[in-house]
Amino acid sequence: MTIKESAVLKKWIFPALVVIAIVLAVVLIRPLLAGSSTATLDPTGISTALGIGITKAPTPESAARAFLDGWQSKDYARMYSLLSSLSRDALSEADFQAFYKDVGSQTTLRSLDYKILSVDMTPTEATVQFEVTLHTILVGDITRQPRMLLKFQEGGWKVAWDDKTVLPELENGNRLVIYRDRPARGNIYDRNGLALAAEAEAVEIGIVSGEINDEDQVVAYVALALKTPREQIRLMIDYDHPDWYTPVGDVAKADILEIYGTLQNLGGVRLTTTMMRYYFGGGVGAHVVGYTQQPSAETKEEYQARGYAGDERVGASGLEYWGEQFLAGRQGGQLWVTTATGSNLAMLAQSKPQAAMAIYTTLDRDLQQQMEQTLMGPFTGAAVVLNKNTGEVLAMMSSPGYDSNLFDPGSFNGSFNNGALVQSIINDARHPLVNRATRGLYPLGSVFKIITLAAGLESGLFTEDTVYNDVDGYFRELEGFTGTDWVIEKDMKPHGKMTLEQCLERSCNPCFWHVGLELYYQDAWLVPNMAMAFGLGSATGISFVEEEAGFVPNPGWKHDTQGADWTGGDALNQAIGQGSLQVTPLQVADFVAAVGNGGTLYRPQILLSIRPPIGEAVLTFKPEVRGMLPVSPENLATIQRGMVGVVNNVKGTARHRFYGISDLVRIAGKTGTAQTTEYDLPHSWFVAYTFSEKPNKPDIAVAVIVERIGEGSTYAAPMARRIFEIYFQGRPTSYYAWESEYGMRGTNTPEETEEPVDEEAPIP
Repeated sequence: MTIKESAVLKKWIFPALVVIAIVLAVVLIRPLLAGSSTATLDPTGISTALGIGITKAPTPESAARAFLDGWQSKDYARMYSLLSSLSRDALSEADFQAFYKDVGSQTTLRSLDYKILSVDMTPTEATVQFEVTLHTILVGDITRQPRMLLKFQEGGWKVAWDDKTVLPELENGNRLVIYRDRPARGNIYDRNGLALAAEAEAVEIGIVSGEINDEDQVVAYVALALKTPREQIRLMIDYDHPDWYTPVGDVAKADILEIYGTLQNLGGVRLTTTMMRYYFGGGVGAHVVGYTQQPSAETKEEYQARGYAGDERVGASGLEYWGEQFLAGRQGGQLWVTTATGSNLAMLAQSKPQAAMAIYTTLDRDLQQQMEQTLMGPFTGAAVVLNKNTGEVLAMMSSPGYDSNLFDPGSFNGSFNNGALVQSIINDARHPLVNRATRGLYPLGSVFKIITLAAGLESGLFTEDTVYNDVDGYFRELEGFTGTDWVIEKDMKPHGKMTLEQCLERSCNPCFWHVGLELYYQDAWLVPNMAMAFGLGSATGISFVEEEAGFVPNPGWKHDTQGADWTGGDALNQAIGQGSLQVTPLQVADFVAAVGNGGTLYRPQILLSIRPPIGEAVLTFKPEVRGMLPVSPENLATIQRGMVGVVNNVKGTARHRFYGISDLVRIAGKTGTAQTTEYDLPHSWFVAYTFSEKPNKPDIAVAVIVERIGEGSTYAAPMARRIFEIYFQGRPTSYYAWESEYGMRGTNTPEETEEPVDEEAPIP
């Protein structure tokens, strides 16, 4: 080699070798450098000069963080994608996810935090030491320092997973097991401390007709045990299938101890004793109290996220559902590490349970139970009883009702024949699960005349001295419409001259058509606004019970949605509670209470108190005023006198229904017969309040509706009377005209009475 050639080599070859060496060095050390997998590495500018794109590989720490972030967010699929190929071969994704879900379930994991403590690495392997804190629902925080092994594969760091990656104790197939300590579910009581729902020994009764020796004896004792009309028990005996078991009811064993032995020995009677969440009286106040069930498949994960195992009985409706946080208490438990064979190794954490609370309601169990047993029988409808001066709900009945015990998973009768009774309740076309007292929507009929009268008196157009002359029983003041009063339809004489107070007590339609039309001419909003001020068209605000707001038709609604103006025909319909008006029985009872107490509209309430076993109540009932009736004391007194006349005056529409009870209690009321459709019978309404001021019996307000049955004084008024008998005397003391025994219909033709049917005015 010549000197010249040697010089050329020194000038070009050696620098080229240096560049190559640097590039190789960069490639070799790339796995050891920290940084993003998408950022370029070019600390010297050489790669840029050479046009080479060099990409960072994730560091062991960033790979570990990605894995732990996935655990935090429960993104198990993302976590599995970060495993090494060997780990994925050894463990399916389904098993991997199941492992982490089981850890979350056993620890009752709510959330977790972590921090990286150290990273040890070689070019192909790394160990990340980290600290993890599991925030659990039942046993508090658990902090451990596991280690995570990683391998460099496929251009990045992958987790070489084993059980100890979760917790150090989970080696050699060890697992976590939570032993739960569940407090007894809290009881639900009435206002007097009588249980409505509690853990109790229940006796479920059934009848096999082919084994009956003495039908009268079977009927008598079963009816006595269930406090049910004998005829109702007799109708349930299935003689067409003598070998079939027919469920007939349930009762707390403690309530039938005196006759239990006799029942047990009666031929044809089958008894099954069960410890269960028992709803006394066959589910007294079922629509309010509700029932419990195990979480559904759709809600199980939600309950588990709150610390439940998922197999508990939880509130499914009513107070049971609303009050779950109080009635369930708080579970405690012990978290153990167990071997693969199930032996306990070590306890990681523990906590004590927190006792459940009891819920006391404003309901009067005896009143509620007797109303359910004897008030409506086979009829469909609702009844509400309020403390007139506080808004406390003393009874809330919806008919047909249902036995909430049948929904208990442990109920023999409920599960018999694949749950046939439960399915019959669910599929019943009469919708027994719907609380008609708060969700049933009805026209109000003549009861609305209370509101029309209030609007008339407050308008200044009418006074207590205003006289209306019902000359012939017809109304002809609106062109295109002739209205007929109920007295004409019953071949009675027209009312003649009356004050507005007397118009109310006699429920004269022409009088209220006249008032409604005059108010319409002055201001079409006068009656709708008064109705809304009485609480109609908006929810009452009662807690935990589903309710409908109802609807008050008004000029704005008519114009905006119906494409027509509010007319005189609309005003006539509204004046007597017809047209598109929709109210709930609870709303009606509430405003009737306000009329009776001087004008205060209270929020109806069912919660009396919520009490822990020891210590102060966490909630105590306080009356809540939600409004005042915009009616002067003088005008309210006129309305009250009219309602007193309905019950007490000779021409009052309900006087004949309350003979003999006036010595016991002083009552003011109003009948209503609300037209439904051309082919249906009308709804029967009666509302009332008492003003007896008895020291041991607060005065009450009552609303009763019976659907599609007939006149208000024929059906609803006698039922209201029965409520007064039960409340003030302790039991029914008079039969309905159609009854064969209390609670049992014996005839379809009760005595008809002199009471108006509200005619809906066609809109001209």
